[in-house]
Amino acid sequence: MLHIVLFEPEIPPNTGNIIRLCANTGAQLHLIKPLGFSLEDKQLKRAGLDYHEYANLRVHENWSACKDALAGKRMFAITTKGSENYAATRYQHEDVFVFGPETRGLPEEIRNEFTAKHRLRLPMLPDSRSLNLSNSAAVLVYEAWRQMEFSGGK
Repeated sequence: MLHIVLFEPEIPPNTGNIIRLCANTGAQLHLIKPLGFSLEDKQLKRAGLDYHEYANLRVHENWSACKDALAGKRMFAITTKGSENYAATRYQHEDVFVFGPETRGLPEEIRNEFTAKHRLRLPMLPDSRSLNLSNSAAVLVYEAWRQMEFSGGK
């Protein structure tokens, strides 16, 4: 199982889309408070459709609690400030992908907890600022799952 961590997510439809992604790929979703919305938000539920009951979701009070829950797993920060191309990494079961809030990305103090090799970037055109959070999560999860030959999927 792969793990997606959303640090202080802000936009309900992005999280809803990621809930749907997790339900369809078997990834576990970790949300770190404070959330920019209620888990009962109608936009969140609309984006996730009826997949909420199939997604494995955990909410953590803070970054420290999330790290403790995922101790021993290999973690990657996904950031526009990353130096490693996501496609050059060999992924394995239980890998963790950490994403920052939509409007500001991962705070520098959290990014700095990851070695350069564990700060991944999705390639973009030179003048591009960033990709949508749920699109980025889908790219990472499907690449990692592809490398694992879609283990458990059909």
